Amino acid sequence: MEFFKKTNIDFMGLRKWAAVASIVMFIASIASLLAFGLNFGLDFTGGTQFQLQYASAANLPQIRKQLKTAGFDQAVVVNFGASNSVLVRVGKHQNLNQQALTKKIQQTLPNAKLTAVEFIGAQVGHELAYNGILALVVAMIATTIYIALRFEYRFAVSSAVALIHDPLLIIGIFSFFHIEFDLTALAAVLTVIGYSLNDTIVVFDRVRENFRKLRKSDAAEIVNLSVNQTLSRTIMTSGLTLLAVIALFLFGGPKVHGFALALIVGIVVGTYSSIYVAGALAVALGLKRADFLPSVNKEIDERP
Repeated sequence: MEFFKKTNIDFMGLRKWAAVASIVMFIASIASLLAFGLNFGLDFTGGTQFQLQYASAANLPQIRKQLKTAGFDQAVVVNFGASNSVLVRVGKHQNLNQQALTKKIQQTLPNAKLTAVEFIGAQVGHELAYNGILALVVAMIATTIYIALRFEYRFAVSSAVALIHDPLLIIGIFSFFHIEFDLTALAAVLTVIGYSLNDTIVVFDRVRENFRKLRKSDAAEIVNLSVNQTLSRTIMTSGLTLLAVIALFLFGGPKVHGFALALIVGIVVGTYSSIYVAGALAVALGLKRADFLPSVNKEIDERP
């Protein structure tokens, strides 16, 4: 099944403008991170977690409103198991100690029965942040090695740049708009790396096939043809996934907003980068037909 029967769009004709746009967005993301940093959620900064139980099904929007009125603006409220069990996570609040904070929560939510209290230290948050960064680095290194072995080193370099480009733009948006960055958002960033890589691999595989089939086309023409041939598949997979993630963002509740937003941005940026970062950079690095042709050892006849 194909969404488009045949297209002939000159993607590579715009690669210089796309390179300028990518560089500007890349620098803007770094500048935002340096200026504003990230608005880390309780998963990274630490806080206190309260397990509450209601007599009937809990009204989560009402609970969030009550907590916000009491000064807990960034409180996380989710169901825990049954519909009448609620998990509330709050950060440090007005220099209150553990006992005073617990008392304030009970006063704010008088209809709830407090069943458990757990303190999440800042050290745990630092460890989670470190492990998250380590996961990103390991994923990128492993991906680069795989592509270098599977395809060609120019593809490995260009895909590695694309995999740095995509997460940084996502994190830059979170930084600029002060959106809370928690473990679910980090999971979305890791998901985007895999999603973007999959699209890049599809294009690269078609580029390799076309280099072996066509003998009178240069690298830019081959990449253009390959992107057009895979465009229908890209539109269908990215478009359908994007629709599902948008629905998750609109109707999934505040808890998954960061996760869904990171995926929305990642799908759009990942689709763009597989063409104008990975593909265009491979052309700029001097991709040529000889890199994909099997080497043939000619036997020299030394007989008299």
